[in-house]
Order: sequence, then structure tokens, then C-alpha cells
Amino acid sequence: MRFSVADIPVQAWKNGGGSTRELVCHRAGDTAEGAMLWRVSLATIEQDGVFSRFPGMARIHCIVAGAGLRLTGADLQLEAKPLQPLHFDGGLDLMAGLNDGGCTAFNLIYDPRKISAEIQILSQGTHPLPADAVVLFVLSGQADGTVFQRLSTGEGYHGALGPEVTLSDGGQAVLLRLRDIP
Repeated sequence: MRFSVADIPVQAWKNGGGSTRELVCHRAGDTAEGAMLWRVSLATIEQDGVFSRFPGMARIHCIVAGAGLRLTGADLQLEAKPLQPLHFDGGLDLMAGLNDGGCTAFNLIYDPRKISAEIQILSQGTHPLPADAVVLFVLSGQADGTVFQRLSTGEGYHGALGPEVTLSDGGQAVLLRLRDIP
């Protein structure tokens, strides 16, 4: 399934510190009432503040625009740096402090009891795609695949991605891999 950020509504955060666009959400039983197994979103973080908690879930947070942020808790400090996926417990009480102005993050929230997950950043060139790759999101340039037609900046594809993807000169994309835990 093809998607574009331009077509996804912005959801303002309750604390006023930013907004989110939910790119893909997969629930148990594929129903709106089922428990969330995983969700991919693009978050715009505009000011320092409380970081959302998701008890029982794991997170991978990857800054895709801006200088990043610091996440601090009781005895913990994490650095979210550009294009470096950061894995952490979604239930932690954290405060976010922006490094140098606002930033945008590609976020995966998932149930670690049922899913294992990995995010990779791909750069220009041709890349083989593993069978467990389920989301490709273009950060810059264009992506061409055998299963999907050309994707441009801000567009993505969810589903079986095919054997390979080619990114244009200067192109970058986020690749999400998910595996069910038996």
C-alpha cells in the first residue's frame, strides 16, 4: 500500500509540543479495536517537554530532520541523533530537550513480546530487500522498486517490498523490518 505524508492528517499533541502523522498502524486481528502491535509515525517536535509514554511497548526513534534531541529520565540520558535509530523502552518517563531547534522523527512503537524490529537508513544506490522488510519511507530523492512505482520524498510503501530498491543520487530512505516472535 502506497502512502504520502501530504495525504495524512496532522494530529496535534495534547501538550502542544508538536504533532504526529500516523503513517501505518497494525493491530491484532487487523481490526480497529484490536491491541496495537506496531505503529509507524512521523513526529514534528517543536519544543522541549514531556515525552509520550507507551507502557509495555518498545520504541525506535530516528531523527530524520533537524539536530535531534536529548531524552532524560531518573538515571538515564539518551541522545537522539540525526539518522541514527535509537532503541528504548516505550514506558520510560522521559523529558525531551531539543538540541538546536525543532526536529522531525520517524517513530516505530511496537509490542516487543510479539514483534522484533529494526530500522535501517538506506542511501543512494541499489539495495537488496530482506523478506521481513515491510515499510520503506523516502526521506530525499526517489526510490524505484519492482513491487511499487517510483516513490518521491515524503512517500512510502507498506507491504511486501520486493527483491530490491534503487535510490536516486542523493536519495535516502528509512527501511523498517519486522519479524513475528513465535
